[in-house]
Amino acid sequence: MSGIRGGRNFKRRGYPHKHQSGYGDYDFNVNGVNEKGQRHENRGGYSQGGKTGRGGGHPPGLKGKAIGLFYRNQAMMKKSAMGEKSLNFSEPHYYSIEPSTEEIIVDLLRESYKEDVSNDAKDSKNSTSVSNENDVKNIKENYGHIKESQFKRKFLDIISGSIQEKLAQSMSLTSSFVKSDKLNKLLKEEQANREKSSRYQNMMEFRSKLPSFKMKDEILNIIDRNQVIVISGETGCGKTTQIPQFILDDAIEHDRGSVTKVICTQPRRISAISVAERVAAERGESLGKSVGYQIRLEKILCRDYGSILFCTTGLLLQFMQSNPALRGYSHIILDEIHERNTESDFIITLLKQVIPKRPDLKVILMSATLNADTFSKYYDNCPNIHIPGFTFPVDEYYLEDIIKMTRYKFPPTQKMPNNYKRHLKNFKDKQEKSKSFSEFIEPALRQMEAENNYPHWVINELRNPNSEMLSLDLIQQLLQYICECKDPGAVLVFLPGLMDISNLSKNLLSSGKFPPYKYAIYSLHSRLPTTDQKLIFEIPPPGVRKIIIATSIAETSITIEDVVYVIDCGKMKLARFDVIKNIETLEPEWISLANAKQRRGRAGRVKPGECYRLYTRAREMTFDQYPTPEMLRTPLEEVILQAKILQLGRIDVFLGSVLDPPTDRAIELSLELLRTLNAIDSKECLTPLGYHLACLPLDPRTGKMIIWAAMFSCVEPVFAIAASLSFKDAFHAPLGSTDKVDKAKLELGLGHFSDHIALAEALRRFEKSSSYREAHRFCSDNFLSWNTLKLLSEMKQQFAKHLYEMKFLDSDNPNDKQSNRNSNNIPLIKAIVCAGLFPNIAVAHGQNFQTSEGEIVKIHPSSINQKQKSLPTPYVTYYLKQKSTAIFLHDTTCVNEGALIFAAPKSSIKSQGGRTIIVLHKSLSFRCKQSTARIIQKLHEEFDKLVEHKISHPGTVRWGSEEGNVIRAIIELIS
Repeated sequence: MSGIRGGRNFKRRGYPHKHQSGYGDYDFNVNGVNEKGQRHENRGGYSQGGKTGRGGGHPPGLKGKAIGLFYRNQAMMKKSAMGEKSLNFSEPHYYSIEPSTEEIIVDLLRESYKEDVSNDAKDSKNSTSVSNENDVKNIKENYGHIKESQFKRKFLDIISGSIQEKLAQSMSLTSSFVKSDKLNKLLKEEQANREKSSRYQNMMEFRSKLPSFKMKDEILNIIDRNQVIVISGETGCGKTTQIPQFILDDAIEHDRGSVTKVICTQPRRISAISVAERVAAERGESLGKSVGYQIRLEKILCRDYGSILFCTTGLLLQFMQSNPALRGYSHIILDEIHERNTESDFIITLLKQVIPKRPDLKVILMSATLNADTFSKYYDNCPNIHIPGFTFPVDEYYLEDIIKMTRYKFPPTQKMPNNYKRHLKNFKDKQEKSKSFSEFIEPALRQMEAENNYPHWVINELRNPNSEMLSLDLIQQLLQYICECKDPGAVLVFLPGLMDISNLSKNLLSSGKFPPYKYAIYSLHSRLPTTDQKLIFEIPPPGVRKIIIATSIAETSITIEDVVYVIDCGKMKLARFDVIKNIETLEPEWISLANAKQRRGRAGRVKPGECYRLYTRAREMTFDQYPTPEMLRTPLEEVILQAKILQLGRIDVFLGSVLDPPTDRAIELSLELLRTLNAIDSKECLTPLGYHLACLPLDPRTGKMIIWAAMFSCVEPVFAIAASLSFKDAFHAPLGSTDKVDKAKLELGLGHFSDHIALAEALRRFEKSSSYREAHRFCSDNFLSWNTLKLLSEMKQQFAKHLYEMKFLDSDNPNDKQSNRNSNNIPLIKAIVCAGLFPNIAVAHGQNFQTSEGEIVKIHPSSINQKQKSLPTPYVTYYLKQKSTAIFLHDTTCVNEGALIFAAPKSSIKSQGGRTIIVLHKSLSFRCKQSTARIIQKLHEEFDKLVEHKISHPGTVRWGSEEGNVIRAIIELIS
């Protein structure tokens, strides 16, 4: 397969004996690490793409039947492209192994284990769960086959305990808080010195004008008298920056500073950093003293007393895994809870069990909009205090006003095309939407005509269904109107997604009407590195107007002081999980009234502002009051694992107690995936693997990848892939550079038809750079974010540390030689990615692909494989299936049959009409010879035993033993 040069050279052909450790006789022609830790440089051929894989010859290293299979797959792909009969999931595909390869695998599997691993695995599989989770004796009997170890003690504690026991254990720990008169005195002196500084006094002059400051005593009194309170505040009232300081300053003044540490959560990374920096500045000090922040892989920590720590909501949930009682914190402030993200809803529910055990812990829930009653009722009608906003007046204009100002005309609706049969479904969909639009809008337009407030031609424009479609041309015309007719001030434009931001920026720059000497145009979205996000706060030189084009990330917490004008498109992209079709969607939707209010509030911070809404007053009347909680629209696998590691009992009971419980179907789908991953058993208890996955800061699929990478000794590339999938893509496309970005990604893919390999190779070359300057040049040449790659590199270190502590690695260095003996085996890396993502498999179907659920889908344009004329095999594995303008597969890798057979966790063998069938999934199977089926069945059995043993007895694979032979046999099958 790809990446292999020449024959396999085993002992019969150079293959090492059992007493030899390593797998060094493999010789590869791709960039990677060989057995001696040396890098191989790529020298063209199949690795670079060349002609191979595109109809110009077979990859080097293939012999005999493998060459025939390669050309068979090529022919299948050509048939698919020509619209002939394609592969699909309904019929078994054909699979075979070379006789010499079969012989090698049989030899490797011939001897049984010296250790009685088979008995371990058998016992483990029979111990699916316990009838009574609190019956510790029964649990110990069920897992008696596991040797006594730190892992066993922790695992048994998790599956046999409850949240109440975990809280009691947490409460028994020595608190970092010790009341100290000496520290209290020092803090008072520090505060007195701070108050004398001119920097602090200037800040106090500003702070004293905020509405929250005028309510300081009232806020402190209500916090003092109650354990839980809800604070709602309008935009600009100062609640996020002031309330943590009120609490800390009051504690210092009353000699409680030594036992006060406030933790304040923010929904986004940039919010945690920017708010921490602002609060530190208001206190006249640098970060790291009384104010700090912690987000994933970035932190400037404050001291453990007399301090305020800002962090993301997800980080607080991680803290609670090891410290559920939150010992060492005096106040928990959950900010922006109106956004209803999954982590904040989870913590709000969990805290109801914590506060009875911690009567000294104060919980402050802060919401920017007026849905505070919901949270107050959830906490037994706890007190609710409202802070009025402080903004200058903001004039509001709706679509009818904007058309009148700009005299914009929408393009006419399309007529039925000549080749109407081909477009019939799309046309019918548009017709139905148009009819629905007319039925809704016509009564409102008749009312407008009766009131005679708008010209007739404006009302006619509003009759066009295209008036409710996102129009970048209209936004550009509106921006020109603001820039030509309005006073100086920054403009903030809200758009649904990254592509819209990119297209509008491109349009503005290419129009010639927004020259750089007069306009500073910035993008703001979640994929932008944190350092680039910070640029939006800079004040431009006199005579230059700042235009910020952002997603909903700019709605809350981020205050851009000089924004005067807001353009609100009225839509945002929301990820939703369709439980019926089992698919995620990401499509623009109308915002809620709460979102609209937040967007309006971004204007008018420094002077009277204006908000331009690209929808009618009539449309606004149909908006929901608040956004749909994230827990109701996204998969729940990570939530379930978090609940299990926190010992919260049956998941349907726990999730039934959250503010807005998800449906039973959504819960069952996530449980089904976790069972497929073998993370939970049939009775919903964590398995040993599930325990490990829950302890990792990753979603279960990428968590499985890195554990498998440790077992197969290829951690460097797989860790890079897992880091990128769980964090963000390092590639970014500057305006007008999409084709260049695609070319760079294709080159980094090394001809292996894999977005995942491209990600790993990008990080490998970045880390190989000999200097800071060389790394920056590499990033610039390949359209990569230096900061993102730096964070991904740190994540690899974090994964290695986790797996070293879990005993799956002998070193906490991800570049360790022993941990990377197979890191140059590209087919193996692909197979491990496939194992983590299974059953996310699609097979070529005409010019598109068919998923295991039977859907016809496309590969997303950002993927390497969307650019290929043909693929070496008809199978791809993918990270995400998401519906936007079509159903797209994101982050894809082309895999071979061996990878699929390895990846399927519950395959079976059956006979059908005299044929032997390997069933990998309910909709994916292969025909094969009976001898091949027996070998595969035996290989799966031995690997399952090995996995069971290693997961419950954490340790590295001993390559010189029989367990090393099992791993070698699998590598032989895959490669």
